[in-house]
Amino acid sequence: MEARVSVVGLDIAKSVFQVHAADNFGRPVIRRKLKREEVESFFRALTPCLVGLEACPGSHFWARLLRDMGHDVRLLPAQYVKPYVKTNKNDAADAEAICEAVTRPTMRFVPIKEEMQQEVLVIHRVREMLIRQRTQLINGIRGHLAEFGIIGPNRSHKIGLLTKLIEDPDCDELPAVARHALQYLVNQLREVSAKLFKIDRDLIAVARNSNACRRLMSIPGVGVITATALVSSMREPTDFKSGRHFAAWLGLVPRQHSTGGKESLGGISKRGNGYLRRLLIHGSRSIMRWRGRSWTWLAKLRDRRPANVAAVAIANKTARVVWALLRFGGTYNHPTRPVALSMA
Repeated sequence: MEARVSVVGLDIAKSVFQVHAADNFGRPVIRRKLKREEVESFFRALTPCLVGLEACPGSHFWARLLRDMGHDVRLLPAQYVKPYVKTNKNDAADAEAICEAVTRPTMRFVPIKEEMQQEVLVIHRVREMLIRQRTQLINGIRGHLAEFGIIGPNRSHKIGLLTKLIEDPDCDELPAVARHALQYLVNQLREVSAKLFKIDRDLIAVARNSNACRRLMSIPGVGVITATALVSSMREPTDFKSGRHFAAWLGLVPRQHSTGGKESLGGISKRGNGYLRRLLIHGSRSIMRWRGRSWTWLAKLRDRRPANVAAVAIANKTARVVWALLRFGGTYNHPTRPVALSMA
């Protein structure tokens, strides 16, 4: 019966996997549960076929593994699979829905990330976690000191003034017991800051060894963090038809709710990768700060639009430039195809 298998829907999990296989006519051939250690041997016994998985943590690993076996693997967004679930949600129904959804001719798929891409993205995720921990520690130190009437200036880089006060045994404003407890937070803050410094150094090395990253860093508002995140998140520029499609993938285009021939556009859709979108918008704010009046078009944009709207518009434009440079080559000041940078 396995020779008749044409398409397989695989619902992955931590320990128990559900398989739903169908023939060329969509008729079920195999329905069974697999333990994690049985998945590889099961698919090695199958002739190469179409395999669908939901895009989720671990899906890229399994997609690469099954692809190396000769199968045609497709990753589907979970929200596109949900309409095909016919009954109550369970593993068997999910696997059947994946099997049916992957065969739709208009279905959209998620590109499979390579191991090297995920390596760099892990660095970014660890960096984000450490930044959240650093913010939590700084807020904790400020909040506890405020209980004793001690406050400090704003900005995280000025927290050193408060840490010196905690470590000063001659400070009568802070009780000894509280000083001893807060010293733990100060030590942890320094450890987190040291780890962030090392991670930033690793990202600089990644950017230095990547020609694509170096070219993206020629774009105003794109630095080491943004460049490495963009290159690692995008598999191939050809996955997108144009710069606008790439900007839409990042959620930087207007959300549409149109009907009856009447177009209705709202704010940005905020779909896709929120981390990349946030980095691009932060870069846009730096452009507005340092080149807000030196660039004529940017000055006119600031005069007729609020600051947040202008920041998103600049991020949208930056995303299109990023796609053009990755697709056609060149740098920001010397593109190989100037027409590719058009906003049309």
